[in-house]
Amino acid sequence: MKRNEIPRNSEVQGALAAFAAYSMWGLFPLYWKQLEGVESLQILAHRIFWAGLLCFGLMAAKGRLVEIIRIVRDSGKIFLVLCAALIVTVNWGLFIWAVNNGRITESALGYYINPLLSVAFGALFFKEKVGNWTRVAVIVAAIGILAAAIVYGSVPWVSLLLALTFASYGVIKKKLNIEPLAGLTIETLVIAPFALAFIVARQSAGTGAFVSAGVVTTILLCLAGLITAVPLFFFAKAANTISLQKMGFIQYISPTGQLFLGLVVFHERPSPALLVAFASVLVAVVIYLSTWKRVP
Repeated sequence: MKRNEIPRNSEVQGALAAFAAYSMWGLFPLYWKQLEGVESLQILAHRIFWAGLLCFGLMAAKGRLVEIIRIVRDSGKIFLVLCAALIVTVNWGLFIWAVNNGRITESALGYYINPLLSVAFGALFFKEKVGNWTRVAVIVAAIGILAAAIVYGSVPWVSLLLALTFASYGVIKKKLNIEPLAGLTIETLVIAPFALAFIVARQSAGTGAFVSAGVVTTILLCLAGLITAVPLFFFAKAANTISLQKMGFIQYISPTGQLFLGLVVFHERPSPALLVAFASVLVAVVIYLSTWKRVP
């Protein structure tokens, strides 16, 4: 085996982890819609705080808190961790806002764009070789998305920002190459104090949803940490073991699920732009997956 070559078994596990993460994210609108009456920033704050608490508890139970100290003392890594934490916070907040403001289909378009950036970033930052069929698939998807943007009639800023932030997050996670649970713990903990301060401020002002909005809402806010941590754990595992190209195309599971929920379950009005993007992406995925075994 060549140096730095990833074992085949690890690649399979990484691919399965990616499928798990993106499948869960594809169903996320079902969860956030249950909190539609809660301010998006409050949902985000609870999501960060409870995820941080959960991850910290798991690390403590496993006797691994020393790993956090070691990473924090590494100036190079802690800077990247801070960048990852800020970027994923923006991504989370924007997605929650989009779901609860009737823009699930627009967020789905963003996650259709993201794999294109993943392929580009993989070649740019990690010198990943882009095979001919991968280029064809990317071109087909890019043409479809460009056509969708033209039909859309304006710059789809929600879609583009979601794509850019998550693709950037994937790059940082791959560069860090930190054990998944440790990485998630530090990322959430560095933002958790700010999230807690926001929650306390809202509760003190009498506008907080925690407890006052009812038992169901309170439980859902607490569980936001769990449903946040689990797919991110799988994502981090995948980012450490498979190429960004493969992660990028597996990711289409997520926006497909979101698009289905937006159109069929939540009855968002279908637009020609999204239909064009969806059709082109399906063709691109078929092209890519049909030659997956031959792609480096």
